[in-house]
This record gives sequence, C-alpha cells and structure tokens, in this order.
Amino acid sequence: MAQPPHNTEAEQAVLGACMYASEAVDDVRNVLEDTDFYRPAHQTIWRALQDLRADDAPTDPIALAHHLHGTDDLNRVGGAGYLHQVANVPTTVASARYYAEIVRRAADLRRLRETGVRAVQRALEPGADPDEVRSEIETAVRDERERALASGAGRLSRYLVDGWQFVSETGADHEPLWGTRETSAWAPGESLMLVGAPGVGKTTLAHQIVLARIGLQDTVLGMPVSPSKRVLYLAMDRPKQIAGAMARRVSMADATALRERLAVWQGPLPATLDKEPDLLADLAAAHQADTIVIDSLKDAVSTLVDDALAVAYNNARQRAIRNGVDVMELHHQRKSVDGAPRDQRPGLDRVYGSTWVTSGAGSVLFVAGEAGDPAVTLHHLKTPTGEVGPLQLIHDHTRGTTTVDPALDPVTILRAAPGGLSVRDLASKLAGQTNPGRAAVEKARRTLDSLVRTGLATRADGIAGGNGGGQQARYHASARHITAVS
Repeated sequence: MAQPPHNTEAEQAVLGACMYASEAVDDVRNVLEDTDFYRPAHQTIWRALQDLRADDAPTDPIALAHHLHGTDDLNRVGGAGYLHQVANVPTTVASARYYAEIVRRAADLRRLRETGVRAVQRALEPGADPDEVRSEIETAVRDERERALASGAGRLSRYLVDGWQFVSETGADHEPLWGTRETSAWAPGESLMLVGAPGVGKTTLAHQIVLARIGLQDTVLGMPVSPSKRVLYLAMDRPKQIAGAMARRVSMADATALRERLAVWQGPLPATLDKEPDLLADLAAAHQADTIVIDSLKDAVSTLVDDALAVAYNNARQRAIRNGVDVMELHHQRKSVDGAPRDQRPGLDRVYGSTWVTSGAGSVLFVAGEAGDPAVTLHHLKTPTGEVGPLQLIHDHTRGTTTVDPALDPVTILRAAPGGLSVRDLASKLAGQTNPGRAAVEKARRTLDSLVRTGLATRADGIAGGNGGGQQARYHASARHITAVS
C-alpha cells in the first residue's frame, strides 16, 4: 500500500525556520499540532521547540540539542547531526507559515484516509449494518471537520470577520422573527425568553409561535412571524402534556408540515448545557434545525441560581446563536412576595435564577396572571427595539389560541371610531385615564404610526394652531383593513 500523505521536506523547512528564529514558533503553532508532523522525530523536535519558546530560551540547534539530551530524546531524533542538517535546509522565517500549511494539509489527508480505511473495514465485517456504517462515517467526517476548525489557524479565525463586514452584515438591520422593526418581540441573532408562573399560558403562546415559524399561521398576537426552515422543540418538561397542548392547534391537514419542519426531543438531554456548551448547537446541526425551543430552561441547566453555571448556559446559548440558530426559552418566575400588588409591573428581578440568565437574552416577555386564568397580561421586560404592550391577553384553552383583548386592541379601537382617533384619544383609551401621561401618549403615537406603515390605518394631518386653535392629526382604520375583517 502507498505511504500515507506527507511532505518530509516541508516538515524540515518548518523546523529549520523555527531553529533559525524563535519568533517563527509563534507563527507556526497557530497552524500546526504535534501530530500534524508525519515523522515521530519531527513531532518530538517540534514539542521541544515549543518548550524552549515557552521558557523564552534560544531555539538554535545547540540549545535544542541540549534540551533533547536532558529529556533523553536526542538519539531518538537522529542526534545533534540531524538537528544541524534540518537547520541548514534552505528556508526563511517569512516562509515558515507557508510550509506549515503544506504540512497541515497532508496531515488532514492522512486522517481522512484513515477514516476511509476504517469505513471499508467496517463494511466488510460479517453482518455489517449499512445504517450503522453510514452513521459512523458521517460522525467521523463531522468530528474531523470540527477538529480541523477547532485547532490551529481554524480555532483562531473560524469566526473572524473584518470590521466592515461586522457592522454591515452582523450588525445590519434585519427583519424581526416576531413583530415589527419598531416593536420586535423576537429579533434575529438574539434569544427570546417567555417567563411566567405555571399555568399562565407560556406553552400555549410558544406553540403558536412555533406553528407560525413552520408556516401554519402568519401572525401571533397580531404581529407577523417570519418562517423558519425547521424547528427543534426540546420537550424536556412533561412531554406528554406538551403534546396534548399542541394537539389542540393542529389537524390532519397539518401533518406534512409537522413531519417535515418540526422535530421534537422528548425528555432530558444527554447532558446539561452548562456541562456541554456545544450541545445546543450540535443538536440543531444534527436535526437540520435553524430554530430551537427549550421547554423549559430549568431542565436544561444543573441549577440557574449559580452565577457560574448561568454564565456557562449563556455560553451555550450564544454558541448556538453564533451558528445561525434562533433560540426561544420557556422559563419560570420567582415566587411572588406576600403583599405585593397583583397589578404591579414585574421587573427582570422577578425572573428566576442568576441575573446572567436574562443578561444574555435579547427579549424577555413576562406573562402575569393566575394559573388557568384565561385573562393574563403580557409585559415586555427586555426589548430589542420598541416595547410590545403591555397587552391584555385572552387564552382560549380549548382551541389553544391567544388573542389580544379586543377592548384594548388598537386596531379594534380604531375600527370602532368612525370619526377616527387622535394620538391622545388612543392613549386615553389604552391607559384608562382622561389625562394620560407623556409616556402613554408617545406610545400611542408609535402604535398609530406603525399601523399606518403596515397599511392598517391612514393619517389625516392636523391643522397648526392659531387664533382659532389647532386640530390634532387623526387616524382612521384603512378601508382595506375594514373590508378584510368585515
């Protein structure tokens, strides 16, 4: 059989450059690992060069020979004579990285060759299972790809982009996953967290978002939802109950979409995400999912009150997001303090666990209410752009749907006003106050302007003030929208 891929001259050129100038070691070790050298003697020499460089010692053949003699490796590499032979190979410090890339490519080919040989051997075994062999090949190739990316130059540059690409692509203004540009409930590249006590409808709301992501509905709570290629739902907390809740929203007509675009993991994960931070991204890749739903967070992490473990979980979350996976998390609130007003607006401190759990989330929605109550309130505690709500929601537990209370739905209010509404009119109705505050007025203004941009309303400019007084701009439900809903 032919020798495995290797290039002895390139290996000698790399080592010779490192003996000539110790600074070359810094450049080369960003590309090569010990095992990338084909000759065992070259592996030993390379490790010795790194040891000398770590001690800020010379790396010339004399110092190298002295070091190898002390580790009883000098004769194994061919003696001092071979070190001087390698040092005299024509090369330059500037070309060390070029030759290192040649060595690295040969090493990658050797590993792929070994994978192929093992695959052939497994396929020729008596009673070999094709599915098992295929799975082993796929795993080996994936592991080799990850090893290459996680080591050497790949480890240092895998996620590196230039400054312009960072601000123009990574930081670009993208359409939200759920909501509008002005009021985003879920932004791309940032996780969404749904928080609330047991029984307030977090799962019901999450299921509607999931079904919208796989194309079975267009909006949730009146806000558009962008489509996903495939959703992976981690049903770790009572999967049977989760299945029953989702069944209320689907029928046989939805079977194809559910089979092709939704995958469900039932029960605990192989490991908690604080212990295996790459597991979330690996699960998404294994199931070709670009969206992951974690139901619920307490089942994915060893404990959420420990700051170190919360940071470890956020690391897992961010690794998945970095790989292009959108993350939605269902989570629980802290127990209510006795005597606290029920209508008090919650803060992030009401979310259970370390502050690092919410610090890494892009959007945090808090569902406040009593267990089983069809009427709850949705608060937006952490916002990517403008605030959503507060919204008074009505759960239909029989059908598994959630709608905004019509009495407080801006579109419904606008449709019920033939003469239109001013900004202050809407603010008064939403706030339930004759003289709403400035914040309520500005929020009403943003809401009405958003309805105009989306074609649900029209705006008639007001008249500037004078002796006869002015007239505020008035907003009317668009004729198209009235026709569509009537």
